[in-house]
Amino acid sequence: MAESKIPGRLKQICACPPQGILARTITYGVAAVLIWAVVWSITGQECLPGGNLFGILFLFFFAVIGGKLMGLIKLPGLPPLPPLLGMLLVGFLLRNIPAVSDLIQINEKWSAGLRSIALAIILARAGLGLDPKALKKLKAVCIRLSFGPCVTEACIAAVVSHFLMHLPWTWGFLLGFVLGAVSPAVVVPSMLILQAGGYGVDKGVPTLLMAAGSFDDILAITGFNTCLGIAFSTGSTLFSVLRGFLEVAIGVAAGGLLGIFIRYFPSKDQASVEWKRAFFLVGLSVFAIFSTVNLGFPGSGGLCTIVLAFLAGLSWSDEKKEVEKIIGVAWEIFQPFLFGLIGVEISVFSLKPETVGLCVATLSIALVVRIAVTFLMVTFAGFELKEKIFISLAWIPKATVQAAIGSVALDTARTHEDETLEQYGMDVLTVAFLAILITAPIGALIIGLAGPRLLHKADAGSEDAGRERTDEIDISGRV
Repeated sequence: MAESKIPGRLKQICACPPQGILARTITYGVAAVLIWAVVWSITGQECLPGGNLFGILFLFFFAVIGGKLMGLIKLPGLPPLPPLLGMLLVGFLLRNIPAVSDLIQINEKWSAGLRSIALAIILARAGLGLDPKALKKLKAVCIRLSFGPCVTEACIAAVVSHFLMHLPWTWGFLLGFVLGAVSPAVVVPSMLILQAGGYGVDKGVPTLLMAAGSFDDILAITGFNTCLGIAFSTGSTLFSVLRGFLEVAIGVAAGGLLGIFIRYFPSKDQASVEWKRAFFLVGLSVFAIFSTVNLGFPGSGGLCTIVLAFLAGLSWSDEKKEVEKIIGVAWEIFQPFLFGLIGVEISVFSLKPETVGLCVATLSIALVVRIAVTFLMVTFAGFELKEKIFISLAWIPKATVQAAIGSVALDTARTHEDETLEQYGMDVLTVAFLAILITAPIGALIIGLAGPRLLHKADAGSEDAGRERTDEIDISGRV
């Protein structure tokens, strides 16, 4: 049977005109060249090696390829490695291979702008993905699992980074909330694989982890934006703290007003209403991120985006899923830019070994404390010892949120043209980069290996019940 398939595949590959994988490869290759040719015909030198647009397009195409290749790495019984890891590594390699780095010259403002657009899309998806019914349907353990590990890790990272990396307290807490978010991009696919196999569904472990992860990320982003406003305010400590909370209030208020507006405009009776709603949501989100920075309130934009998306989604009912699909397409476009550009920011030649060591030490200590606190948060929730250990280990992976907000502080510092603040921002970005590089693959492997060994395999009836619980709750793996 296998022998008959091989000649069939060879015949398909060698067919004229080409079919299958060869045809797709030629199609994608010609499409990439065509995009470059069109842009070159319009911009000229900017799209030649060394030009800004050439660097952006080159990075995008190779980041997409890197993500696809990473997704092809599959080990039996384990979830695939996240494509974002391949995108991150591609950006890092393009920056640190001398012959290639000379060709990739991307303007800092363009880089910051593209990352900010990606951040706006992530936050819009996070706001849409929030389901108020989830908190009512899940037990109190979901609240504890969302808030306890995130806040504790942020505080520990702040203390450790203050004494090891000599970051100011405000920047320490800012770094802490960057690290405090778990990655649904890694956790959710892993949980779905375990759930499909019937592992842990009798007690709803996969459902709990997927739901709590979304609220954990929202808390981390909120804390980060608050600390960002404090870090870049001038004046006394009290004034800085008050200004930080003022930025939170401004973000919530602005998001509330914009959210109420797009709940009713465009109206339901208009044609292609889902596309118009997606356009308004993304447009207002990008406007909020950029305008608040220009107005001197960098901590308000993220909260504004989350609130407006959440309020809008409450009234869109059936159309909400369609809007999420459209915004998901936008994320697929900007995801390679986000992770590729994060990788490009990290230069091996500018990193000192002691800096990397201190960053890894800060990350490791914060992770150990997070695992311990997560274990405590589920101690009296009716789980067995093995299940508690698994839940604690499943809270390790970090990826999307770290990439989205890890560079925001550096971009904001560059607008102030302060070398000290830029160094703090680079330290935060370095820790975020290392967190993704270390915890995303390790976390995925730990979940895949530990799940079948630590969780009970349910029978068919319990497995169906577990799926029903997941269907009842709108799980957001979108952040």
